[in-house]
Amino acid sequence: MTSGVIARELAYREPYDAAAVLRFLRARAIPGLEELAGSTYRRAVSLPHGPGVVELTPADGHIAAAFRLADRRDLDAAIARCRRLLDLDADPAGVAAALGTDPLLGPLVQARPGLRVPGSVDPYETAIRAVIGQQVSVAAARTVAGRLVAAYGEPLPAPVGTVTHTFPSAHVLSAVAELPMPRARTRTITTVAAAVASGTFDLGFGADPAAANALLELPGIGPWTASYVALRGLGDPDAFPGTDLGIRYALVDLGVPDHRGTIAALAERWRPLRSYAAQHLWTYLGHRAGVESAT
Repeated sequence: MTSGVIARELAYREPYDAAAVLRFLRARAIPGLEELAGSTYRRAVSLPHGPGVVELTPADGHIAAAFRLADRRDLDAAIARCRRLLDLDADPAGVAAALGTDPLLGPLVQARPGLRVPGSVDPYETAIRAVIGQQVSVAAARTVAGRLVAAYGEPLPAPVGTVTHTFPSAHVLSAVAELPMPRARTRTITTVAAAVASGTFDLGFGADPAAANALLELPGIGPWTASYVALRGLGDPDAFPGTDLGIRYALVDLGVPDHRGTIAALAERWRPLRSYAAQHLWTYLGHRAGVESAT
């Protein structure tokens, strides 16, 4: 990697709830791939011309970003990935106008006008992480993902803090026979990785959010996983994993019957920003429980 650090200021439209985004990232940081050092989030990224490490720190009216890159040509790509990760291009006024007067969501949106939808630097990585996280806790998913990173990730030329590896590539994971998880989940991960490695599915950065629907063709991928990949990985502002337990618990707490058809019909009135509705519901549940949402 280049010896120098490239600094940039990443702008956003106010209000921006940086603390909520950092809480989300801290709860899910994979050892070896990501870390929180004070208020700075640091992670490795795989870029077109080589690996890099990004550092993101909330500042006064912007995000202070520092980039360590193998090739300076990757600067624009790294910035784009960071903007997606932190949802810096969102229009909070538009979200407030669309959802702030809703009888159910309105009070939540008014209480947290700067809430964003944390995204991803790599949709493929998000898909693998979503499969790892199926039916396990956030802490357990972090542990398993950390083992994958240590065993199959590409080591950085030099560690930065505790960040030592990039996320395992699709080519590498597609060839792995055994992983530290149930056999069926291992098959799903290797199948997703093989589909991405072969080019059958496009889960590259900037892919069409509709690409998540193609995942439903694979064994072990259901509507929740596909919606989650669309929401977190592909930046779809209108993805809504209505079967998610966290969303269901939040809605029940708000007086909505736990019925799939009822929830689906209710979510229709939140189009085309159902991803923000989902994030508000998850955040509401986490606040009520006094813990970070599990999703």
